[in-house]
Amino acid sequence: MIPISDSIKAGKFPLLNLLMIGINIYVFFLMLLSPNIDTFINTYALIPSSVSFTNPESFLPFITSMFLHAGLLHIGSNMIFLWVFGDNIEAHFGKIWYLLIFFVSGIVGGLIQYLINPTSHIPMLGASGAVSGILGAYFISHRHARIKSLIFIFFFITTVQIPAAIYIVYWFALQLLSGIVDLGNMGDTGGVAFWAHIGGFVAGLLLAKMGNKEYKEGIIEGEFEEIE
Repeated sequence: MIPISDSIKAGKFPLLNLLMIGINIYVFFLMLLSPNIDTFINTYALIPSSVSFTNPESFLPFITSMFLHAGLLHIGSNMIFLWVFGDNIEAHFGKIWYLLIFFVSGIVGGLIQYLINPTSHIPMLGASGAVSGILGAYFISHRHARIKSLIFIFFFITTVQIPAAIYIVYWFALQLLSGIVDLGNMGDTGGVAFWAHIGGFVAGLLLAKMGNKEYKEGIIEGEFEEIE
């Protein structure tokens, strides 16, 4: 299922969301135009075996790796999700919380994947952890929305309206199941960093719960109602 749009209009110009998309696309073309793509990737991607707790510079790829992608399908899928879900997160939580959700989720996602296989020599790259955090935040703030999605039925392509809660729960369940299966196949082979998706999603979920405007207003006013 490929998301096309959602039923809730952001109502504000999504400057930061567009900026994140633009930076990702810009870095992707920088990588393609670099004299040596492998060198570019190895310099800025997160390589677990290169992380050293005695060398603070080795932690920088936890951030830079978020803006690298392995191909058109990789960057295309991440940017579509960011385009559909990110504008609402920026409008609802504000620019500071949007950036916090994006970067913290991306870093947490990379950290979880690192902890799963800290000796791996395979470069980890992509905005998937950050985008997963945006999805987690969307589940908190807009789960009653509907997601217009492309679905493929054999040779036919059609669109359907799917409740956001069902869409996101299905997506997360798929990541969790794939991550569990992948635990038995850890090694120096490439693939999808499912645990980065899982870690980023949970981080976004928790950050959104903390940053929800209604929740903060309740604390200020001394009200402790559960936010639906």
